[in-house]
Amino acid sequence: MNVDTVEPALGPLPASILSQGPNLIVSIHAALDDEQLSRLQRDLLDRVGRNRSRGILIDVAALDVLDSFAARTLGELAYMARLRGARTVVVGIAPEVALALVRLAVNLPLTQTALDLEEGLAWLESDDAGPGAAAR
Repeated sequence: MNVDTVEPALGPLPASILSQGPNLIVSIHAALDDEQLSRLQRDLLDRVGRNRSRGILIDVAALDVLDSFAARTLGELAYMARLRGARTVVVGIAPEVALALVRLAVNLPLTQTALDLEEGLAWLESDDAGPGAAAR
């Protein structure tokens, strides 16, 4: 298992990317601003190609806020990753974050969600996550 902390020339991001088999596991440790989210998106898409990754798991359990830009960026990441042959699952959405997203009418198109890391990895390894599988 390889562990990278995303550290482009602009400084470190509060996120880690682990490579586990065909999957990338992203742990976001603190809220990211718009530029940091965009950098994370670019870095992940680059890693999908370099590692020939088949899945991305994004853990947002440490976040107590997920604004509309962050939700849209995650949704776009899932779509772009799908176009590159990788599936995306977002795990660890706190109840108050889920409530806020619903009240703001924010959705995560083409993004599978799961309660926790274990369920997210199980989904990535399941037949439901295979080519052509639709997000639930």
